[in-house]
Amino acid sequence: MSETASPNNPFVFLAEDDVDDQELLIEALAMYVPAMRVRIASNGKRAMNELLAFAQHEMPCLIILDYNLPEVNGGEILKQLSSESRFHNVPKVVWSTSNSPLYRQICLDLGARAYFVKPSDIKGIEKMAQEMLVYCDLVAHS
Repeated sequence: MSETASPNNPFVFLAEDDVDDQELLIEALAMYVPAMRVRIASNGKRAMNELLAFAQHEMPCLIILDYNLPEVNGGEILKQLSSESRFHNVPKVVWSTSNSPLYRQICLDLGARAYFVKPSDIKGIEKMAQEMLVYCDLVAHS
């Protein structure tokens, strides 16, 4: 793994099992940061293993977690990452089809900077992508 996040070479780590959601979000992120690279894990166990394998100098500028991942959910990943000091300064956000106040609070308590409910239209996904990128200082607030 030789990926290093920087303003000139940013990358986002996306844990998402739905291929359509992956593609929509990646396209939306690229609207704001054309050089954006996205590393994808399609289930929670794979996401956890890949994230824990990153060295300090390889950290993504943002971690986006689907809450309802197979094998290990986004909340469990947040809990594990909160015990790893090298992840403390990496912004983490959760997106989910669920608008459960309980899931939202769990994620925020475990260190997520935000909890987004997946929008049902392209414009909503584009706006959400912009809001996510604010957390890694790659775009300004609109």
